Order: sequence, then structure tokens, then C-alpha cells
Amino acid sequence: MQNVEWTPPDLLEMSGSYWNSCALHAGVKLDLFTPLSDTPASAEELARRLCLDERGLGMLLDALAALGLLNKDRQSYQATPFASQFLSTDSSGYLGHIILHHHHLVDSWARLDEAVRSGQPARRRVSHGSDEKERESFLLGMYNLATLLAPLVVKRVDLSGHRHLLDLGGGPGTYAIHFCLQNPELQATVLDLSTTRSIAEKTISQFNLLERINFIAGDFQDDSLAGCYDVAWLSHVLHGEGEAGCTIMLQKTVEVLEPGGRLLVQEFILDDTRDSPLFPALFSLNMLLGTPRGKAYSEGEIKALLEAVGLAHIERLPMDLPNGIGVICARKPG
Repeated sequence: MQNVEWTPPDLLEMSGSYWNSCALHAGVKLDLFTPLSDTPASAEELARRLCLDERGLGMLLDALAALGLLNKDRQSYQATPFASQFLSTDSSGYLGHIILHHHHLVDSWARLDEAVRSGQPARRRVSHGSDEKERESFLLGMYNLATLLAPLVVKRVDLSGHRHLLDLGGGPGTYAIHFCLQNPELQATVLDLSTTRSIAEKTISQFNLLERINFIAGDFQDDSLAGCYDVAWLSHVLHGEGEAGCTIMLQKTVEVLEPGGRLLVQEFILDDTRDSPLFPALFSLNMLLGTPRGKAYSEGEIKALLEAVGLAHIERLPMDLPNGIGVICARKPG
């Protein structure tokens, strides 16, 4: 548990902090930052260009300026350098996909009390959903996040000497890409739902790695795994399942691992007391809202799951990553 000295102003600021988020979400959803990264514009000019109400747009632009994402000079607005880098669709650093994914979660978070009362999800699972735009935001949002983290992680996870990586539930293939960039002799296979294939193959092709990374469509809960691998990477997939589902997933992965092969789990990891760090504790609620049995797992729980499927030499790798993210490594005996 974190020792926090609360005051009434702190409490009220936190209670209303979703106003900030909603202003940001609206700015991204309306794609205001892209045109304002090119040239300054007034609310009248931008409203005419984007077919928006001038009064409402002016209020939103002022709020985004107050948040420090726009600069205002008299009646003219322009994106800050930071906003141009991360909120313009023309930038390679664009983070709008994960922001739109957060936007799609707002409705279910507003119904958290209902989920706690019933123990049932308040939304369908995005990765299985039928809304193409929502699914695209989810997948490309995962790409946004992994693009920030993967370069840090692959330098701390030594895969030298390994030949074939299984990226289970790898989505757009970001980690497979970065592991292959870090290890020139490595081949990789990304396994995920068929709805992910087009985005994954497009992403992999952007790095000219289609000859080294292939995609297999499948559901790791319902389908058996094929192939033979000497290392498996499970990044942020355990939290979508309860213990029974995790055990099935891990057993199937162990079956396709060579003797002596390594299995690596990356997750938002709780302390064994389960009341810290903050982000994994909140993320566990996000899993309550979106999955029947998913949750954030503690370090001890993950290690116990790995031991239960026959893995050995289980250890958490030393690395300092944001939001309680950690990597736990284990080996298949033999």
C-alpha cells in the first residue's frame, strides 16, 4: 500500500480528472492536432475546414491550450512541439491509437459499480469485437505502447543463441520485430487471431522482416499450437484469463518449447500483497470490466503458474519499466 496524504482538494481534483482525459480524447478523435501542427489557425478557420461548430471548437481549443497541448496567440492556435510529435497523424511517434482505445473504455469504466456488483464484464472483449475501428484502435494502441517499451526490453533480455521465437498473442508483432532487430540470427512466429493478420503483416513489412517473421492465425485457448521453438514470449496475455485459462495457455506453450527452451512472461505485476503498484491494481479493474475471469497477477502468482506447468529456474529479470511492468523468465527442463 502506498502512503498517500490526501486532502479534500486532492480528492476533488482526482474525481474530476476525467474532464482532462475527455478533452484530450475529443481533440484526438476530431484530429485537431494534425492540421495545427502544419500551420496556426483560428477557431473559425479550423471549424470551417473540419465542418465543426465554431463555438464548441473554440471552447475545446482553449481547454487544450490550458492543458499545454496547444499554443494560443490572440485568436490563433498551434500545436506545441510535443503535441506535433505525439498527436499528429503525420508523425511517426503518433500515440493517438492508444488514446482512442482509452476513449473506447470510458463507457465501461463509468459502469464499474455494476461490474463489482455482478462480477460480470461491462463490455465485450475488444480483440473479439465486431467493431472494426475499435479493434484497430486496440491493436494499433498496443503497437503504440510496445513501440515505446520494446527497444528498452529487448536490450535487457538476452536472446543470443536462440533460433526461433514464438510471440504468443503478439498482436501487430512489435516485440517479435524488435527481438529480431536486436538478434540478427533470430526467426519469429507471431500467433494471434485472424483479425490481426493484416495489421501484423503490414507492421512487419514496414521493418522489412517478412522473411524472418511469419504470422499464424489461431486462438491460443481453443486451438493447439504447432511448431517447435526455443524461446516463447507472452506479453500481456495472461491478464486476460483466469488461473485455469492461464494454465491452459502455458501448458500449450510448454508443449512446443524445446527442452531447455525459455518462456518469458511480461505483465503488469502486482506485489504479493496485491495493493501496489497502483497501475496494476487499477488495470485489474480494467480486466474485471472487460473479461470474465481476467485480472492483474502478482509476482508470486505468476511464478506459481509457471512452476505448475513444469518449468524451472524461474526468476524475475532485473529491469526498471513503467506502470509495474516486469518480465519473469523460466526454462523447460531437459
